[in-house]
Parts: sequence; C-alpha cells; structure tokens
Amino acid sequence: MSCSGCEQNVESALQKLDGVTRVESDHEADTVEVVADEGVADDDIHAAIEQAGYDVAA
Repeated sequence: MSCSGCEQNVESALQKLDGVTRVESDHEADTVEVVADEGVADDDIHAAIEQAGYDVAA
C-alpha cells in the first residue's frame, strides 16, 4: 500500500467478508489489522487482499 486510498481499498475488500468485525490498515507501516470471528480463515483474508490488487507478506 502506498497511500490512504490503498488503505481504503484493502479495508473495503476485507469488510465484505462475513465474520470480519474490524479492519484497520496503515499504508506507512504497510500493515493491516483484522478482527474476525473464529470461522474466518487466514486464506480468505489473504485472498481478499490479493483480489483487491495487493501482495500479502505473511
């Protein structure tokens, strides 16, 4: 992520996942914090980020 628009894109993509309750991204730190129900798989979170056009580091 390189700007606040990127933050909004990632947050929007993640908020569409069922079970995601909170998303906070920071383009300067290049991080995303996701709070979700137990049923939300990491793979689903990673896929949503990648489908929004961003790489997932871990």
